[in-house]
Amino acid sequence: LKTKEGNVRVTRELAGHNGYLSCCRFLSDKQILTSSGDTTCALWDIETGQQTTTLTGHEGDVNCISLAPDMNTFISGSCDTTTKLWDIRDGMSNQTFHGHELDINSIAFMSNGLNFATGSDDATCRMFDIRSDQQLGCYTGESIVCGITSVAFSKSGRILFAGYDDYNCHCWDVLRQERSAQLMSHENRVSCLGVNEDGMALCTGSWDSFLKIWN
Repeated sequence: LKTKEGNVRVTRELAGHNGYLSCCRFLSDKQILTSSGDTTCALWDIETGQQTTTLTGHEGDVNCISLAPDMNTFISGSCDTTTKLWDIRDGMSNQTFHGHELDINSIAFMSNGLNFATGSDDATCRMFDIRSDQQLGCYTGESIVCGITSVAFSKSGRILFAGYDDYNCHCWDVLRQERSAQLMSHENRVSCLGVNEDGMALCTGSWDSFLKIWN
């Protein structure tokens, strides 16, 4: 990686996981949270380069994590088909959510911090409620037979965007539990997506090597 000022150098290397790194999220300039194929999540002190907390409980690769808005809790999705809610302050898993039948590839908190959505290889997206400790909705269709790689909520939380292996991005009405739109333009699997801060644009990335911006 280069800038106009020259090469960007590595300032810290964090070693501790025994499997591939699937996801990382900054908590602050001093802390970062990771998930791994070694079935664990870890909290790191960036200054020392050491793991301060190892979070264990999943029985398969941890594929994805999402931080709650208050930054005190996070959720993880795993190949063991479950999602877990963790408290960063004590390193404990407080709740486990079931429903998926195959690997969970993506997970995202709603802005209220009380609900979250998941995307799985079982061709479904699901929404869960932390307070009631249960699934609220399942988003799928008879014509959808492929896995979901990525999920994200619209700013209002009314629409759930999901990227699929079938090259498309499906937009789900969260309340009605039906598809409101289908974005078709990529020529390979949609591997990632994101909504900008003001909620006015969606970006999708694909194995076709293109990023596409949708208004």
